[in-house]
Amino acid sequence: MLTDVRPATVPPAGRAALTGHRLFAVVLALAAALRVVTMLGYRPARLYWYDSFTYLDTAVHLRPSATFHPIGYPLLLRVLWPFQSVEVIAAVQHAMGLGTGLMIYALLRRRSLPAWGAALSAVPVLFDASFLRLEHAVLSDTQFVFLVVAGLTTLMWSPGLSARAATGAGLLFATAALTRTIALPLLVLVLVLLAVRRIGWRPLAAMAIAGILPLAAYAGWYGQHHGRFALSGADGVALWARTMTFADCSVIEPPPEEARLCPNGTVVDAASEYVWASGASLNRLPGDRFSHNGLARSFALRAIAAQPLAYLREVAKDTSLAFAWTPVAHPRRVTPAFGFAHGAWALPDQPLIDEVRREYDPDVRGLYSVRPYADLLVAYQYPAYLRGPLLGAILLVGAVGAVLRRRAVLLPWAVAAALLIGPVAVLDFDHRYVLPVVPVACLAASLAIRELVRPTLPPARARRARSAG
Repeated sequence: MLTDVRPATVPPAGRAALTGHRLFAVVLALAAALRVVTMLGYRPARLYWYDSFTYLDTAVHLRPSATFHPIGYPLLLRVLWPFQSVEVIAAVQHAMGLGTGLMIYALLRRRSLPAWGAALSAVPVLFDASFLRLEHAVLSDTQFVFLVVAGLTTLMWSPGLSARAATGAGLLFATAALTRTIALPLLVLVLVLLAVRRIGWRPLAAMAIAGILPLAAYAGWYGQHHGRFALSGADGVALWARTMTFADCSVIEPPPEEARLCPNGTVVDAASEYVWASGASLNRLPGDRFSHNGLARSFALRAIAAQPLAYLREVAKDTSLAFAWTPVAHPRRVTPAFGFAHGAWALPDQPLIDEVRREYDPDVRGLYSVRPYADLLVAYQYPAYLRGPLLGAILLVGAVGAVLRRRAVLLPWAVAAALLIGPVAVLDFDHRYVLPVVPVACLAASLAIRELVRPTLPPARARRARSAG
């Protein structure tokens, strides 16, 4: 008996939905191809001494670090440990980069932006060569960007924030804070903004609890190992380094114990360099620099209170580096952009590297370039870079939208501004630290444009846009 078998067909609504996203599908495919070229052109992955190896070592010996690195990123590395490959880490992070672009696109489409506008907003995070380099490095930044964008997407997906969505967002921001502690003030900022919007006590309480409990648990674990309820043992050291560019102890008048941390004539070219400068006053004290974290914090807070204008001036000056047309090397030893090059970069001879090679990935070795893939990326990186003035314009558009249409735009714009200024305020400017600003600023600017032009729409379309947003 023959049966009439017909090929499966996509319902008209499904075909329309797929057609509406065809442009972004092409954009995403091109972005994925670029990441494949990156993995083929630079092998195995970019490893930094000493950050990458402390992350990998912490992943093997799970314990809270007493320095700059909380546990969030090592937990991801721990999950990937069975593969014993830093190339797998890079591949996962490249997928996170694509996922970040996808979230921006999906959220903006849900907020009624046209397909071309939503796709354009995701272009910087998908195609900027700086993101390709960052995703290819064993560093926490890509995971941090992904978590912050995921947290905002969860908060902004529906007009009415449910307790379930708020709980998810709280967990995402908590995980971001366990990846990079600069997200801790972000969590507080978001809670304040949501309270101002009067979203209701249930979702606000749900987000607060979901955000605080994981951080409190980690701080307790940290206290068991290091004797202090905290997320990091380096916050005071970082803030002390920030003050070394302006501190004047004749004005501060610190007590004798703190006076040992006054500037001693050692001069370096960036605030963050004081952390490592052997001649800096902190590093001349007996013991490890991080053992004086509490004393350094006390001195730094006293210095800021005594010289607030000098502190704000230094923060503003270093933040302005983000808007330079040509990337500024700060400090001078770094390559701020255009870092794809030809060559081989050997790892230093360090016991920790040998230990990571034994325990995490036997094939850990220095990065080397492979032609012709590296040739493409070396040429690609010069046009594919978001110049500082353009970032400034994107932030300005978001600021206008936040002032004139605050409900929809203020949250992502405030997060972008905090991501830009926060790292400079607590330590120093770094081009790496600017990259998390980019996708959030693009999200805010796109929403601002949508909100500012919406009143000019015909009444029927304006009603549809309001119901969708």
